Amino acid sequence: MAWRRARVLPLLGLMLASGVLAESPRDRPIVSRCVLEGIVDAGSGAYLTECVRKAEEAGHAALLVRVDTPGGSLESTRAIVRAFLASRVPVLVWVGPSGARAGSAGVFVTLASHLAAMAPGTNIGAAHPVLGLTGEDPQQAGEAMARKIENDTAAFAESIARQRGRNAEWAATAVRESVSVPADRAVELHVVETVASSEEAFLAWADGRRVETADGPRQLATREAQVVELSPSLSQRLLHGLAEPAIVYMLFLVAALGLMVELTHPGVFAPGLISIVAFVLALLASSALPVRTGAVLLLFLGIGMLIAEIFVTSGLLGAGGALLLILGGVLLVDRFDPEWFVDPSSRASVPLPLVLPTAIVVAGFAVFLAFRSAQTRHLPQLAGDAGLPGERGTTLGPVSSEGGEVFVHGERWRAVSASPIQAGTPVVVRRVEGLTLYVDEVKT
Repeated sequence: MAWRRARVLPLLGLMLASGVLAESPRDRPIVSRCVLEGIVDAGSGAYLTECVRKAEEAGHAALLVRVDTPGGSLESTRAIVRAFLASRVPVLVWVGPSGARAGSAGVFVTLASHLAAMAPGTNIGAAHPVLGLTGEDPQQAGEAMARKIENDTAAFAESIARQRGRNAEWAATAVRESVSVPADRAVELHVVETVASSEEAFLAWADGRRVETADGPRQLATREAQVVELSPSLSQRLLHGLAEPAIVYMLFLVAALGLMVELTHPGVFAPGLISIVAFVLALLASSALPVRTGAVLLLFLGIGMLIAEIFVTSGLLGAGGALLLILGGVLLVDRFDPEWFVDPSSRASVPLPLVLPTAIVVAGFAVFLAFRSAQTRHLPQLAGDAGLPGERGTTLGPVSSEGGEVFVHGERWRAVSASPIQAGTPVVVRRVEGLTLYVDEVKT
């Protein structure tokens, strides 16, 4: 018996060790993970296409994308869809967590995935081009152009759905009628494959399923996978972070404030530098949003009127500048741009509660600078030669009509006097000619 135990125990140890090694992290499948959150813009578009490339190069089992977006740029959406459709690794899209949405442009991103799931309490849809939601007269809104954009977008959605074996009819309806459905209804309509409460549950559900990638059929191995985060680069993060209408508006106002301070306090440099940086960032962010050129011109005109207020001090220029800043902020983002696909319920514009107080504060600051500048202009000049008459000092040696030296305003000066003055005598400056002071003795 002892001999048998001696042989069985090492065998059991070897079996246990093999089991531990089989479950080691090195043998677990690896899944890349990235996040599409907020507006789809140039930054997020570049980030997701880069995620596909990195997952392919690393040979990972799949790419998991968490989606929560109201939509965004159609050009950036097309770039993401192209990357998903041409991906050599399976792309899994999870719309979550609860309360998230795949709105408008997010519909195309979800349809382009190999497998898609939605968390309970999420919704997908409302992919109608926003140009068709203006409610304007057809002749003014461009009925023919709106119909052309609608047909093109519907065909785009249908082609993606058919390639991925999803409900092409619903995809076209989501574009033409702006319909939106919750998670369980999306599964019934075969828009997504399943409802999953978490990413882990989705990966467990996807395990063992076969999908068609650009390299051919692929069987997924995603159960208990090791998830590797793919973070956006600094430039992608910056561009995506700046692509917010409120941030663009605030950057324009910061640029205006810096310019006003620099004009009223020349030589400080810091406000001017901040103004230039804010202005460049505002222009960079504007490239990722459908910004109206007219609204930007209104902002510039309003800023110009506020700057003019500093020198004119009328009050009317300040009020007019504030009004133009408010109008420019309200009209800044063109939500009816045909290349802009955003859920109508989203706040893809500068909120009025932000526009009103900030414009009033900037205008009030300009008026304050104007009145301070007006007060300063009435004060006597204390710097340079013009500020020396009336200043008092002390003779450093005898001073006469032939010359001498005095100490005035913290400096040594050549001085002359009509009457001789002894050293150490208090004097007052009467006038300045070149670098010579004409002084008189202070009588006590």
